[in-house]
Amino acid sequence: MTALFATVVDMQREQKRQVARPAPRYDGVDALLADARSRLDRITARAAFQELITLDALIVDIRPAAQRAAEGEVADWLPLRVIERNVLEWRFDPRSDARIPEATYDRRVIVLCQEGYTSSLAADALQSLGIHRATDVIGGFAAWRAAGMPVAGVAA
Repeated sequence: MTALFATVVDMQREQKRQVARPAPRYDGVDALLADARSRLDRITARAAFQELITLDALIVDIRPAAQRAAEGEVADWLPLRVIERNVLEWRFDPRSDARIPEATYDRRVIVLCQEGYTSSLAADALQSLGIHRATDVIGGFAAWRAAGMPVAGVAA
C-alpha cells in the first residue's frame, strides 16, 4: 500500500510540473518594473492627495523605518498605514490571518516608497492578490514632498 501511495504522489507531482505555467523571465529589473507598471494606473502625488481627502483611499508607506526617519513621513492626519514591504501582502490579503481591518478587495490602496520603484512592484503584487484598485505614486515620497503635500518629521 505504501509503494502504491508513493507512486500516486509521484504521478501527481509530475502532472503539476507538466501543467504549471513557467515563471515569466525578464531581461533585467527594468523589464520586470515595466511589466508591473503596465498593469497599474499610476498617479501623481497631487492626485493621490486628492483621493485621500475626497475618496475612501488609503496611502500605504512601505519604506523602512530608517528611511522614514531620515526623509520624513506623510502627515498622519491623512488615511495612512505604515506597512513595511516585507509584510505588505500578508497585511492586505483579505484571506490572511495577518490582514489589517482595511484589507478588502475593493479598497483603493495607494502604495508609496521613496522614489516610486519598489511601490510599483508592491502595487502590482497587491493587484495579483485581487486588490484591483491598488496603485502607486509616481516619484514616491520624494515627489510627494516636492509637490508640497503634507509631511511630518525631518522633511516637514
